[in-house]
Amino acid sequence: MAILIDMERSGEASELEANNIQAPLLGGITEDKERRPESGHSTSILVVLISTSVVVLGSVGFGFSVGFSSPTESGIIEDLGLTLSQYSTFGSLLTIGAMMGAIMSGYIADYLGRKGALRVCSVFCIAGWLAIAFAKDPLPLDIGRLLVGYGVGLTSYTVPVYIAEISPKSLRGVLTTTNQLFITTGILIVYVLGVLVKWRTLAITGVIFPVFLLAGLFLIPESPRWLAKVGREKDFEVALQALRGKDCNVSFEATEIMECINELDSLPKTRILDLFQRKYARAVIVGVGLMLLQQFCGINAVIFYASEIFKSAGFSSGHTASITVAIVQVLMTAVGASLMDKSGRRPLLMIAAGGMCISCFIVGLSFYIQGHFDGSSLLLLARILSLIGLLGYIATFSMGMGGIPWVIMSEIFPLNMKRIAGSLVSLTAWLGSWIVTLTFNYLFSWSSTASFFIFCIFCAFTVLFVVKLVPETKGRTLEEIQSSLS
Repeated sequence: MAILIDMERSGEASELEANNIQAPLLGGITEDKERRPESGHSTSILVVLISTSVVVLGSVGFGFSVGFSSPTESGIIEDLGLTLSQYSTFGSLLTIGAMMGAIMSGYIADYLGRKGALRVCSVFCIAGWLAIAFAKDPLPLDIGRLLVGYGVGLTSYTVPVYIAEISPKSLRGVLTTTNQLFITTGILIVYVLGVLVKWRTLAITGVIFPVFLLAGLFLIPESPRWLAKVGREKDFEVALQALRGKDCNVSFEATEIMECINELDSLPKTRILDLFQRKYARAVIVGVGLMLLQQFCGINAVIFYASEIFKSAGFSSGHTASITVAIVQVLMTAVGASLMDKSGRRPLLMIAAGGMCISCFIVGLSFYIQGHFDGSSLLLLARILSLIGLLGYIATFSMGMGGIPWVIMSEIFPLNMKRIAGSLVSLTAWLGSWIVTLTFNYLFSWSSTASFFIFCIFCAFTVLFVVKLVPETKGRTLEEIQSSLS
């Protein structure tokens, strides 16, 4: 946001404005904006990388929590004598807890800071995993799952926001996408360990990630943008300098951030209804729309019920199929992260949604062949098509639709609206997940073919949505992005 600082001294303000010169808050030397180098070009990014490595431990814990119910179903049901309905309740409580956490995530991250919110997340996850590990009956099991879900809901918002706020714009896309990469890594870890250890040991393992996150938070700086927003200017300067390197001139970036903060401070206190003002309309539509479409394209249905889907397609080993899916997720998420700041957000989103559309059509076609044609050769063809379609679906989703909506969410909302908007967008994602995972079993039992054709339609609509509404944010500062949207 280009708002000139008031520097009226001896009648010089108009001259400065005419020459488009801004006064930096740090350094004390004015420079021409067009000639001033971006601070991230000549910086050591070691602190940024370390900080990112610490907070993505929350992302690993996120994925571990999401995948926990898949390999542990038979063990928990047998040990605690649960019915299938009781276990379904246990599984769904993660999503309910995450919705509760999502509602509060923006407020907690705004009042306690990004690091403070992650500390709260860690405490809830540790308590939840211990409750699950030592549960003797369904009640503590369910309470533990709810607590872990609440922590996951906080994580889903805070991690990408923190990474986006500390990253230089040239690296923001690839670094923010590491959130999704490590979520998929967490899913892979829990799938593999679930085959090797019992469910109580697996729950104890879940404690490791929030414990290390809690310890690591003492070693990294707070988000400079949040520090500036709450008026801690000295801490803001120190944090920004640490993130950009001691020899880097951060005066221009500091000035830009502070100008944005000063403008936001002049605005009235935000309320939920303020999100629906005309100037925020496009950002809200993009943020909420991408999250709903991410879920309605069916990803959590495929992840939660991968074993059942593969068995219905004619494969015998559900565990092997789940691990294969998780491996493909990790690899393709890494590919997407490496491409994000080269190709941009929009092209990757369109390629991903288009690939998912084709893949869902192939899977639906394979189930149609199984249900309407006989003959071993046709059934073999259907099985091959289903494998190609499901792995293609996971691969293309992981390359773009998995991480990019969270990256864009962290970029498009100004600081004064980030608390409310972040909570709304995160709640939308978890609500969409709950709807899809709740209804998929019924839909799949009714018609496996129709299930994937419906997902195919949503994927096609996603391509149109991206083409018409989603902005390209590659290579732009957060302030530039938010100014263009409003």
